[in-house]
Amino acid sequence: MAIRRTKTRVVFIVNPIAGNSHTELFPDFVKRVLNHDRFCYEIVFTEYAGHAIALGNEAAKSEFDLVVAVGGDGTINEVARELIHSDKILGIIPSGSGNGLARHLNIPLNFEGALRLINTGNQSKIDTATINDRAFISIAGVGFDALVAEKFANDPNRGFLTYFKLAAANYQSYQPETYTIIIDHKREIVAEALFISLANSSQFGYNTTIAPQAVLNDGLIDLCIVEKPTIFDMPLIANLLLLKMIHKSKFVTIHKARHVEIKRSGNRVVNIDGEPLMLEKDLVIDINPLSLNIIIP
Repeated sequence: MAIRRTKTRVVFIVNPIAGNSHTELFPDFVKRVLNHDRFCYEIVFTEYAGHAIALGNEAAKSEFDLVVAVGGDGTINEVARELIHSDKILGIIPSGSGNGLARHLNIPLNFEGALRLINTGNQSKIDTATINDRAFISIAGVGFDALVAEKFANDPNRGFLTYFKLAAANYQSYQPETYTIIIDHKREIVAEALFISLANSSQFGYNTTIAPQAVLNDGLIDLCIVEKPTIFDMPLIANLLLLKMIHKSKFVTIHKARHVEIKRSGNRVVNIDGEPLMLEKDLVIDINPLSLNIIIP
């Protein structure tokens, strides 16, 4: 007698206000595209800021095998942080504004394509990281990057145009800060930087690549120190970001590290996977190798 295989249990955690996606249509896509012979599922929608953290925590303690974040990098962070160092598997249905992690992983940027990827069940392990014990999956950053992330979070409009307008409006007046950076407990750098990115994956989002050589399973963080270019250099910088060649700019220095300490002049906002968070002035960043199971192409 044939043994009946148990279906994989899936919960979709959907942020209904992420980006410009029509998430109200998502359940219909699941009904039509998901392989129902292989999966049984539930769909839950977040109802307030931070709700995805609670839902991710519940899912991590439940019978679900696969926990799928439907949203942008911030939603992915909130769900994924609860699954780190567990046997649960993260799935991603990108529906945010920038979708940096999904772009890095080559996950389709539409509901149907991303669900077909879920159907494959193809999984791998990736690194995650922490900044003062706050988990991030893709990128954290300080300086101008964090300032724009804060303003973007408070703007009712989404999308690249809004992000670009905010960056352009604040660029000229922004004064670079001096940072003391310690790499792997032994190398100290003092840098005056426009911003510093701590990249586990390569992208900010919108196809802008800040760390072209970042790898999600190499056990390393790409520490990207960016000096402030003149306004006349900005077109070239923009092109290098889009062409995945920013590491060739004279304004950018990238170091690979397992442990980073950053000393700032005061408590300020930090960009954590696209979401602003006020943290202490001294920052400690560590990599957690192969700590998250994830569905990938």
